[in-house]
Amino acid sequence: MIRTLIIAALLVATAPALADCPSTGLARAPATFVTAKGKFRYMLEIAASGEDQQCGLMYRKTMKRSTGMIFPFQRPRPASFWMENTPLPLDLIFVDADNRVINVEPGKPFSRDLINSAGIAAAVIELNAGEAQRIGLKPGDKVLR
Repeated sequence: MIRTLIIAALLVATAPALADCPSTGLARAPATFVTAKGKFRYMLEIAASGEDQQCGLMYRKTMKRSTGMIFPFQRPRPASFWMENTPLPLDLIFVDADNRVINVEPGKPFSRDLINSAGIAAAVIELNAGEAQRIGLKPGDKVLR
């Protein structure tokens, strides 16, 4: 019980505060998903720095359907995300070094449950929940950036 409380306290202590997030003024770049249903273009904010990646979409309450955020990694790696302090339901799209979708996972608002890549990811893209299903996004689909 004490160990659980200590871990919980550490998680809360390391989560960015509202004053530090959301990240603003991030560079943006287009990304197009190529699926069996067609091509779907989004404008993505780029969370390039460690601080921007730590904040991600925390504390944001809305996001336009045609937008999202990308978390590019300097070196591809297994990736784990969570939805701490994130009120938006999201689709998390794990992308490999060949710009192919590895897996798509739902993100539950405010959850501390880990959301994992199913392989080595070069980036993670977050879109509004339901977008992946709407466009028919599946593992193996191409992401043009």
